Amino acid sequence: MGRLLINLTDDPFVLDLIEEANISITKVEVRAKGDSAGNPFITISEDTMKFNLLELRNGVTATLAEIDLPVGNYDLIRLYIDEASIKIKDGELYTLKVPSGAQSGIKIFIHPSISVIGGLTSELLLDFCLDKSFVLKGNMKTPAGIKGFNFKPVIRAVNNSFAGRISGFVTDTLNTKIVNAAVWLKKDTIVATSYTDTTGYYAIIGIPAGSYSLFAVKENFDTLKIENIKIISGNNTIQNLTLIPE
Repeated sequence: MGRLLINLTDDPFVLDLIEEANISITKVEVRAKGDSAGNPFITISEDTMKFNLLELRNGVTATLAEIDLPVGNYDLIRLYIDEASIKIKDGELYTLKVPSGAQSGIKIFIHPSISVIGGLTSELLLDFCLDKSFVLKGNMKTPAGIKGFNFKPVIRAVNNSFAGRISGFVTDTLNTKIVNAAVWLKKDTIVATSYTDTTGYYAIIGIPAGSYSLFAVKENFDTLKIENIKIISGNNTIQNLTLIPE
């Protein structure tokens, strides 16, 4: 037997008007690679867990499940989500429909599959992409412009045992910390996104080793691009960023 640890984090969106982004997970299952006979899923948690995804930013994670499993490769996670909601600051709470999430579960494929090794702990990270999962209806600029949200979960699964991370601070040319600057990593497409906190800090975790382009932008500043950012398995790449006013 080996041990599988599953953590949850948040790939966020602009938070100026959003106070909470909540989900309730009632069941977690995993499938062994190549096992398709009968019901190939192993239940690893049936405890109801509620998360405010806005609390899981910039490298913060929450444990979703931790269990001993037979040694082998696992290529699919299934989450059962029975509730989701968005709360606007000083405004309305929107309870969202979860398409089949509570009945048949939401399938998240793991590429490449994660290996459970005897006597060791393997860590799987589920990165919940907020801006694609909570789709705005209306205009985000004012509370009155928000007409609701559709819930279409988009979740990235990463073998965090071999992934790296990048973090740093975003400042202007006077070394003033910039809050809510968007920072993202891109290869062929955008891999993951972060927004700086009140100290100007950002972190993007669960990034497969390799070379990426790093971008940062904030209103009234030019977009910054740095190429050939190296992400190394098990390491934290520190990259501070300076934005130049338009």
